[in-house]
Amino acid sequence: MNTTPSDTIALLVELVRRNSVTPDDKGCQAMIGERLARLGFVLESMPSGGVTNLWARLGTEAPLFAFAGHTDVVPTGNEEDWSSPPFAADIIDDHLVGRGAADMKGGVAAMVTAIERFVESGAHKHGSIALLLTSDEEGPATDGTTVVINKLEHRNEKIDYCIVGEPTSTNKLGDTIRHGRRGSLGATLIIRGIQGHVAYPHLADNPIHRAMPALNELTTIEWDKGNDHFPPTTLQISNFNAGTGATNVIPGQASVEFNLRYSPETSIEHIQSTIKELCSRHQLDTTLIWKDSARPFITTPGTLTQAMQQAIVSETGITATLDTGGGTSDGRFIAPTGAQTIEFGPINATIHQVNERVSCTDINSLTRIYESVLQQLLG
Repeated sequence: MNTTPSDTIALLVELVRRNSVTPDDKGCQAMIGERLARLGFVLESMPSGGVTNLWARLGTEAPLFAFAGHTDVVPTGNEEDWSSPPFAADIIDDHLVGRGAADMKGGVAAMVTAIERFVESGAHKHGSIALLLTSDEEGPATDGTTVVINKLEHRNEKIDYCIVGEPTSTNKLGDTIRHGRRGSLGATLIIRGIQGHVAYPHLADNPIHRAMPALNELTTIEWDKGNDHFPPTTLQISNFNAGTGATNVIPGQASVEFNLRYSPETSIEHIQSTIKELCSRHQLDTTLIWKDSARPFITTPGTLTQAMQQAIVSETGITATLDTGGGTSDGRFIAPTGAQTIEFGPINATIHQVNERVSCTDINSLTRIYESVLQQLLG
């Protein structure tokens, strides 16, 4: 196959041209699987609930090094707003433009060609290599990586090192490695009142008026100060709904949605009890519906982080910062198994935006960085 960095761009073009809007995969994983099968990888398809999942492994010995990624992308929005069609994969001034170019088909393409180069060069001396792909990362994430990890755990197949190819770089390729993520706890707060005519407020109970002092207090709580690895816990209200649409009717119910991104310094139990007590103190008639989307995780700096930092500095001259910011990722399903888990990929400035794009130069560099990590850990 004689893989070179330019093959990464060719593969990326093929991937972006497949409009794999979540949860569709559009054959991305099958195409990648064919390439890996030629190298001797054993392929396992693990479909679930309309989601396409692939587990591909070469070797049976420890340590097991895995790349993890997703082939699904978010919707394009209004395609007329794009400078070129979102699934055309046009290359303009060294940047490949297209939905999923950065999040995260660029990372996936770099993983695949890094594996090919590493194996074909004969540098693979010990341990095993795996690739985990799903088409359910941008969606509910209930039938994707978590399904694969549960099956691996059931048969006691343990990942030792894992790189998730999410776009983590901020200003330059290599400036940021995610070695953990905050937890994500969502809630819907329903406040009940009594509906009535605005001219007769004494006969009604306005849930909006009742809720406002409590919500103001809720948004000013200092949950914690974070720690050496995590920023402080934050809460943001995302939606507030009430009313019938008529201007002369006091609503009988209001609904508030909010989310907390929390550090390990604050527990879910503490968050829930604090908010429940606040509602009680403000004499609100409420129902709270919680959604536990992700627990915080951390990979202590060590073998994997050091290998990645060394690979980055050798390729770019940049000393990467270890960070736990940003949103959730599928690393939340992998890290709890005991695997050293980090995320590293291209610049994330345009992800989920119109004209999402990625630097071809960066993607070629990313390929070499991934290959260097393989050489350090399995060579």
